[in-house]
Amino acid sequence: MASLSNDPDGKRRILYRDVDGKRQTIRLGKVPKQHAAAIKHKVEDLISARIAGHSPSDETARWLRNLDAGLSKRLAVLGLTNQRQASTLAKFVDEYIAKRADVKQTTATVYGHTRRNLVEHFGADKPLREITPGDADEWRLQLASKENLAENTVRRRSGIAKQFFTAAQRKGLIENNPFADLKAAVQANAKRFHFVSREDAQKVLDACPDAEWRLLFALSRYGGLRCPSEHLKLELTDINWAENRLRVPSPKTEHHQGGESRFIPIFPELRPYLEEVFELAKPGQVYLITRYRDVNANLRSQLLRIIKRAGVKPWPKLFQNLRSTRETELAEEFPLHVVCAWIGNTQAVAAKHYLQVTDEHFQSAAQNPTQHDTAQQKSASHDAPPKSEKPGKHCNSSVSEPPQVGDTGLEPVTSAV
Repeated sequence: MASLSNDPDGKRRILYRDVDGKRQTIRLGKVPKQHAAAIKHKVEDLISARIAGHSPSDETARWLRNLDAGLSKRLAVLGLTNQRQASTLAKFVDEYIAKRADVKQTTATVYGHTRRNLVEHFGADKPLREITPGDADEWRLQLASKENLAENTVRRRSGIAKQFFTAAQRKGLIENNPFADLKAAVQANAKRFHFVSREDAQKVLDACPDAEWRLLFALSRYGGLRCPSEHLKLELTDINWAENRLRVPSPKTEHHQGGESRFIPIFPELRPYLEEVFELAKPGQVYLITRYRDVNANLRSQLLRIIKRAGVKPWPKLFQNLRSTRETELAEEFPLHVVCAWIGNTQAVAAKHYLQVTDEHFQSAAQNPTQHDTAQQKSASHDAPPKSEKPGKHCNSSVSEPPQVGDTGLEPVTSAV
């Protein structure tokens, strides 16, 4: 299928005929005969794969991944390999991102940040196969030191880099993923938890510039919605005044069965701000929030200015801690599975990332509520070991007798919601 030829000056060539019967030459230069014979064997495998329309053997594929750029380019020009074998970092990542039109805008943004970090560190023309696990470790370290990114941000970008290189590995461009061992799972950071009190929340609401901003804040603090994705999807028709329920479209969970939306009660604290915007709606208006729909609108920066104007000290993770505060409050009154159905997360995620231990929990426990004292007195009056009395304030007795919601006549929504 292929043959070796020796030139008078000691250089060697591989000669073969391609699928069209045309004679082709691969010049190897001055190399040992044994080395030239090994290359000839790999070339014959590539020719066979080309003719039969299948992939070369695993051994040949590994050989190609470690081949020098000159010979790799020559094989690609002859049509024996795909030029992607010598794909560079920026070229491959750009192609990958372009094909992922299925991801949400927030994910695409993280793709862009990670691409920038990779190219700035390694260079746009860095061959994929030349990046080692040690290089990946150094890249991760500089994200925290040079970029001064938070640990969870570093983990997210490490996960995206790992995703890029896994795709390259599956295409056969690299043998191993150098980012495979980087920590990518986002961890809860209790230091960045903050419980936004109702007093501070009211100060911020009073400082909001208009009805729509008041609703944006109230939906986060008293509705527990994700901002801005869920706020901006709300339509006037999502409000069911008769049943005191609000349908919340959820772009984040819509890819899960039944996760395209959920229902929450129109909580008493939320109702006035919802009514205010509803009454101001113009004929033909579709969405509740109309003034802040620009994709370039930075709601976080605007909220930060409003908080400072209110004379309140800004807290970390502005919108997530509003949602976390609401879930923590609701968990005091309702079964956790009900709360999670309203908030739109799982009990595991709630426990890890949302539910907070507040100062009020410690104070309440230290006060020894009356019912606890009474139970202890009853137990002490008997010689037998103490038996459990009625569940205390914080026990899960609400599972069998769900608590009522104030004077509104609302009943807790079941997990079916």
